[in-house]
Formats: sequence, C-alpha cells, structure tokens
Amino acid sequence: MEQIIATVRGFDGALVVVPEPGGDSPEIAWGDAFFYCAPDGRVPPGAQPYGTVVTKNYPDDTASDLDPPDRWRVNVQVGRRALPELLGQRHDPATADVLLPHPVYGALGWICVVNPAERTTGTVLRLLREAHEAARARAARRHS
Repeated sequence: MEQIIATVRGFDGALVVVPEPGGDSPEIAWGDAFFYCAPDGRVPPGAQPYGTVVTKNYPDDTASDLDPPDRWRVNVQVGRRALPELLGQRHDPATADVLLPHPVYGALGWICVVNPAERTTGTVLRLLREAHEAARARAARRHS
C-alpha cells in the first residue's frame, strides 16, 4: 500500500489526501487515501478522486471483505470503455491480487484490486498514472 501511495505522490501535480483524526473528513475515511490532480496542492472544488486506497469495509461496500487485518483495496477510475479489455474472467470480489470491476462503481468505469501483489502491482501503477494524466487533461480543459 505504501508503495502505491508513494508512487502517486511522485506524479506531477498529484495530491494524496489521507484523512486523520481531528480533520474535516468523516471518521470512516480515516486512514484511507484519495488521489487527485491538484497542482496547487488543494482539492479541486467538486472534484472526485481518480483513485483511492481503502483499508476497511464501508457500509455500502462490503463485498471485498476488507475488515480483517492486512486487507486493503486500491480503486482506479479507468473509464467504461477500458473495462472490457482490462478484466478477464470473473472472480469473487474478495479475491486478492486480481483486477476486478469495483463492487459498487464498476458500472461507472472503476476497477479495483484487493491487496495488489506480484500479478497486479505494475498494472495498478500504470492505470493510476493514466488516470492521473486524464484528470490533469480534464483540469487543463476546465481552466482554458
């Protein structure tokens, strides 16, 4: 997980938000990570992250079984058109180190990987870089 967060922090104009106790974020988000394209270092108003790392089940998102220790999931917005080429055969949404449609946002073009390891880490990092570049292009269009 730390490798993924550190890699995203190295993207030009990336902002990684990791909510902690005492901040403005709800307690459920504490310890998770949210990835934005934000060259000025501030979360863009109304923007959604292009990627996240979650470390626990959320009330409407339990299929990946993230509550046991050492389980976490990276989520990446790849777009609806990219889903068919990225996803192979179907697996249980709790399967580790397999590229899967996000259990809640898959239809909106999000993929996920529970505990990325040898099979998927390289792909996840590539997809995060592509999602960051797409977010950067959207931001540039908004500002022009």
